Parts: sequence; structure tokens; C-alpha cells
Amino acid sequence: MLEVKQPIAGLSIAEAAQRTGVSVHTLRYYERAGLVVTPVDRTGGGQRRYHDLDLKWVVVCTKLRATGMPIKSIRRYAELVAAGPGNEHERLALMETHRTAVLARLAEIQENLKLIDHKIDVYRGSIEAGEADRLWAPSRLT
Repeated sequence: MLEVKQPIAGLSIAEAAQRTGVSVHTLRYYERAGLVVTPVDRTGGGQRRYHDLDLKWVVVCTKLRATGMPIKSIRRYAELVAAGPGNEHERLALMETHRTAVLARLAEIQENLKLIDHKIDVYRGSIEAGEADRLWAPSRLT
């Protein structure tokens, strides 16, 4: 009797991309770069099939990347998670180091925002006072 194989459950790469908000290219890149914690399932024809765990991990990677974590650090974190229990201290240290870097970037952004707010106040005040034409503008000497 001929055995009929059932298709592997899960989402196609296009469906996974849509669900996670990243491109198909990014999903392939995450896999090639060693950023996934478990191998992505494949159909008999080699097509990727993504499951909830895969989608959740893609979101983690995306958020870490969006906060400026280098690919090398995300890869290391994925390796630690994939290795299982026993390396929690190293995972914690990696996250604490990244948190410190993110907080420093946030402080820098807050400082830059102060300048933007000041410029907005200057423009609003000048426009309301009818003095917008007096705002400084560079001119070239000829």
C-alpha cells in the first residue's frame, strides 16, 4: 500500500513574513546568519514551514536588532538559548550589557530631542510674533 505523506503543518515563508512584519529576505537571512534557535521545518519539497515558536523568536530577533543589538550578539544569544539550560548567567549578562547600551542611546536621543523642541519653540514664537522673516538664514558671500 502506498503511504500518503501529510503536508507539514505551519506557515509558509510568505505567511510568516506577513505575520511577523519582516520580509521573506529577512527570514531567510536570519536562518543563514544562525539567528534561529531551532531549525525551521521543511516540506518534502524543501519549502520552509514556520510554527508559533519560530514566529515568536523572529519577533525577539527583530526587536533586539531594532534596539541596535549587533547580529553577532543576537547570534550568540540564539546559540545560548538553543543550548538549553545552564547558561542563564551568560544570557543575563548579554541582556544587561545590551540594556546599558540602549539606555545610553535613549539618553543621547533625549538630549537631541531638547534641541528639536527648542527649534520648534523658536519657530512658533517667531511665526506668532510675525517675525519669521527675521530668523537667521545663511547667505553666501559673493
